[in-house]
This record gives sequence, C-alpha cells and structure tokens, in this order.
Amino acid sequence: MVDMSREEFEEAVSDALDLVPEELAAQMDNVVIFVEDEAPADAPDLLGVYDGVPLTERDFGWAAGSLPDRITIFRNPTLAICESREEVVEEVTITVIHEIAHHFGIDDERLHELGWA
Repeated sequence: MVDMSREEFEEAVSDALDLVPEELAAQMDNVVIFVEDEAPADAPDLLGVYDGVPLTERDFGWAAGSLPDRITIFRNPTLAICESREEVVEEVTITVIHEIAHHFGIDDERLHELGWA
C-alpha cells in the first residue's frame, strides 16, 4: 500500500482531469468530481463510481435544474492496490477517464474494447 496524503491524492485526481481534452471537458454537463477515502461497504474494492444520468440518456424530461451527476474516486482502495506513487497516478488517471466515459454514455463493455477498463 502506498502512503499518500489526501491532498496529494486530490492533486493526482486534478492532474488526471487536466488530461481530458478541452473539447471533451467543455461538453461535460452538470457533473462534479469528489474524492472519498473509502468505497461503499458493499463494494470495498471499488476505485471509482459514476452516479447520474449519462448525456446520451438525457432528454426533454431531464431538467436543467437537476442535481449534478457525481463522479467519486476512492482513495484508500486505490492506494491499497498500488505499489508506487507513479502507479497511483496511473490508476487514478485510468479511473477518472473511465468514470467520465460513463458520463458520456460509454458502458463497461465498450471501455474494455477500447482498453480503458
């Protein structure tokens, strides 16, 4: 397990977000990114999760005043599977991109095909 402060981990998440192409970042709509220390008790090994309505499923019934979609990146499960800070940065980047892809309506099967899952 890698020892990394919450601040350092949040910086890795921020750096991963900076890698998202500007054209894609500009299209992200009503979504916020969080860092939590622990994954849910029913999925303790989860590295990240997207909770919301993907852009591809939003229609006229989806209200602009809706609560934001949430992407949560889990710190401790990520640190537990990594052996170096470099590996943490790489895993955080993969997880952030993976969850953003869900916001754009890309499912796990397609992510596997693309090599992102």
